[in-house]
Order: sequence, then C-alpha cells, then structure tokens
Amino acid sequence: MKIYAHRGYSSKYPENTLAAFYAAANLPIDGVEFDVHLTKDRQVVVIHDETIDRTSNGKGFVKDMTLQELREFDYGSWFSKEFAGARIPTLKEVLSVFRSTDLHVNIELKSDIFVYSGLEELVLREVESLEMLEQVVISSFDHEAVARVAELAPNLENAALFVNTILDIAEYQGKLPAKALHVSLPSAVRRPVREAIEKGSVVRVWTVNEVEHAALLTNTGVDAIFTDEPETMLSFFGKRNVLIEE
Repeated sequence: MKIYAHRGYSSKYPENTLAAFYAAANLPIDGVEFDVHLTKDRQVVVIHDETIDRTSNGKGFVKDMTLQELREFDYGSWFSKEFAGARIPTLKEVLSVFRSTDLHVNIELKSDIFVYSGLEELVLREVESLEMLEQVVISSFDHEAVARVAELAPNLENAALFVNTILDIAEYQGKLPAKALHVSLPSAVRRPVREAIEKGSVVRVWTVNEVEHAALLTNTGVDAIFTDEPETMLSFFGKRNVLIEE
C-alpha cells in the first residue's frame, strides 16, 4: 500500500506549510498531497480552505487578497507556538521541496466552491517550469477542472475526487477522462469502486488515519492512502509486510 502525506505531515506540523512538507519529504513514503487556491493577484498558493480563518491569525477569503497581503498573517501559531511566523507558501515553493525527491506530488485544485479562471493553466505552467510533469498528479472535486487538465496536458496524470461513490464509476472515469480515482474511505469498499479496481482503475483513498481503517483496505487492490499520520501507517504496513514475508 502506498502512503501519501495529507497536506504534508499534518498531524505533527501545521498543515500545508513548508515545515509540514519538509517533514514529509524526509519520510520513506510514496507521495504527498496538498491544496491550491488563486489569490487576487493570480498567484497560486497552498492552503486548504477558501478562507484563511481556520489556519491563520487573519480572516478573509484567499481570492480577495494579494499574495503580499496573505503573507502578513501567521499560519503556524494556531497549531503551536513552535511554528509561529509560518507564511502561506506558493505552489512553486512547495514543488521545489519535492523536486529532488522520488515522491509523487498530488496537487488538488480547490475550485469546487469558487471558479478560479485559468487555475489549471497556471498550475501546469509551474509544474512544467520545474520539469515535474511526470512526478505530479492533479486532482479535484471540480470534475470540469479534471477534464480541462486532461485536455491541456493529456500525458499528465489527473484524478477525479469523490465524497460519495456513483454507479458505474469506472465508465464515468473514462468519459472525463481521468487516469485515477480518489475516493473517501467509506466509498472505497463499496461495489462500484471494487468493480473499478477490477477493471484496472487506480484508486487512492482519503483520509485514513486509524490503523483499523487501514486494515479494511488491505487486499482490496487500493493503490494508496492519504493520511495525516504517515509514520503510523508506515509502521502498520511495514509490520504487515514482515508478517507476510515470514
């Protein structure tokens, strides 16, 4: 089972900050996941929510502020005083952390609430400039964005995100088209997803933080999990591999 650090190493570091990403880059995991929004001055920044209220000492929508304005706030103190002064990172800064690693980089386009015109092109431009097209997968709950990525960069891996599964999900995947399916934990064990796996779909599951939940996914054909607890999952799956080998 492949392991992706969700929003960086987000159980021990403030999510979607450079500290969380450097920590993830130093783990023997398979990938990392993070989210991007577009600022008022059309800079791609890494943050999960549409607002900065939850993960900073400021308030307001990302889309209504420039990068300079966003960087006036602290994105670490909410988590711990140890991380006081953390700034919101740009996509380029985060990609640069992983460029020299073997980690698979999942960029989630957070355009399912607000439509960020041109976000796909801006993200692809950054990925191309760092020569990381083969290292990246771009995903979204906004399936129009997933389809646009397929049109703009047909050789780059894209993935459709789902909260709930749908019937004939494998057929839908082909129509988008998407190269992978990223599904919620409850959906992962349901018939449509099982059938998609049997048909060859690459399925990754979010967000798996408990060992008992990880255990449910063993021997299902799931390719990977996204987790806030990468070291816990490394230990769990590592021990399972030892037991299998013995």
